[in-house]
Amino acid sequence: MSNPSKLVLDRQDFPVRGLSRRGFLKRAGAAAVGAMLLPSAEAVAKSFSRERLLSFHNVNTDEEMNILCCPEQQYDARLLERLNHFLRDHHAEVSRPMDPALLDLLFAVSVFTGSNGTFKIISAYRSPETNSWLRKISHGVAEHSMHIEGKAVDIRMTDVDTHTIHRVGLALQQGGVGYYPRHDFVHLDTGDVRSW
Repeated sequence: MSNPSKLVLDRQDFPVRGLSRRGFLKRAGAAAVGAMLLPSAEAVAKSFSRERLLSFHNVNTDEEMNILCCPEQQYDARLLERLNHFLRDHHAEVSRPMDPALLDLLFAVSVFTGSNGTFKIISAYRSPETNSWLRKISHGVAEHSMHIEGKAVDIRMTDVDTHTIHRVGLALQQGGVGYYPRHDFVHLDTGDVRSW
């Protein structure tokens, strides 16, 4: 496994529907308190002010990556470049800038599930060509997928069941949430709030 690194990056390229990172965290925290994922606003503030190690395993490439992050800190461009490569389209071996808000979202999921485990990445970036090919061989692949925009990940976790991830994703109200129990993964994206 690679050594943990601090995250730092400016989010100008990926505005979250006009929200700053602090605004995102405030909304996520309010949603979590409302859904009883955490008992109080004080617990939310404490959780988001601490650094947290996020561990990732890309199931398609068998690569691993650890990121030590705190939503109150800026993101580092070099680390984000590594993350972009890690979340690349493994079919076409191409990457693109991923929305840093995905990291904030995954941080929130790890806090509200109490996870200390690993995020298993099923799918992240998809080139338009790969997305088109997947649409031909399987149903349920959106023509204008958020994966193409670098704003989506399909995940499972080593210590949290997908039903719980789904419930937390819905409670956070920070983007799209798709639940695929037959294939044991949850889709999370930073687009409009919706679910399926």
